[in-house]
Amino acid sequence: MITSAYEMEGKIEEKSEIYAANISSIKEAQVRISSLIHKTPILTSEYLNSLSRRKLFFKCECFQKGGAFKFRGACNAIFSLGDDQAAKGIVTHSSGNHAAAVSLAAKLRGIPAYIVIPKNAPKCKVENVRRYGGQVIWSEATMQSRELVATKVLEETGAVLVHPYNDGRIISGQGTISLELLEQIPQIDTIIVPISGGGLISGVALAAKSINPNIWILAAEPKGADDAAKSKAAGRIITLPETNTIADGLRASLSDLTWPVVRDLVDGVITVEDTEIAQAMRMCYEILKVAVEPSGAIGLAAVLSDTFQENPAWKDCTNIAIILSGGNVDLGPLWDSFNK
Repeated sequence: MITSAYEMEGKIEEKSEIYAANISSIKEAQVRISSLIHKTPILTSEYLNSLSRRKLFFKCECFQKGGAFKFRGACNAIFSLGDDQAAKGIVTHSSGNHAAAVSLAAKLRGIPAYIVIPKNAPKCKVENVRRYGGQVIWSEATMQSRELVATKVLEETGAVLVHPYNDGRIISGQGTISLELLEQIPQIDTIIVPISGGGLISGVALAAKSINPNIWILAAEPKGADDAAKSKAAGRIITLPETNTIADGLRASLSDLTWPVVRDLVDGVITVEDTEIAQAMRMCYEILKVAVEPSGAIGLAAVLSDTFQENPAWKDCTNIAIILSGGNVDLGPLWDSFNK
């Protein structure tokens, strides 16, 4: 049963106090960062429309500064700090896109950025951090190691922590995507969003459902990192002991600030195999002519999957926005192959 717009709007208003962000904080973020970010374009493809049997609209956050949507949240978090807070710099831990976004936003603010990066992070993403002036501090590949190293850096520097997703300022910044998207394509009835820690989908869902309470918000997730699907099924946060996926940006787990939004406002989770993600990447390259990393291509993989196509629950999803969340893919092997 589809909840009426009036009923859904009331539910969001009733629960807004328990969420880390809301439509007001998202609109405030838009004002704060509008002069700093790109308003990213929408791409379409008649071929992909025919293949999916829907109208698809690709929101190209791969064209955002820093190469990913993360710059929105990083800008909002860093530029919302008072001068005294910001003076000693920013600390974060990230496998890549958030790290680069924080580095660039801190550079624009004129403050230091201390970036804890796991040793298995993609080389291109580490190079982005250095290009934007971030100070790279290595950790082991586990979340525990990342957090321990970040805590040590915080103690040594007195800097401010900007978490990759468990932060209301980050969630509010990511939510500005929905404000743009629904202004660009008002007829959207569904948004498909990559899910990892949940900062992106939380912001997108809070903004979109406040504007259009009947809009569907669907999460796209790798089967090798399907904690969100398991959490939705269980009704509580499920943390996986390990993840295994080519989508390096989708290996994090939901947090205490993102889970309530995912629990209440995300209408479903579509899981796909890595082979489907790779095929969707190829389509983005060959048909849309854009470089998209695995995490960014997963929305297309989801809408083309049998799981989505054969599910009668989604038969009325006809005008679908897909967020191409990032384009920071390591092209080194490609260039190496040309040189051989």
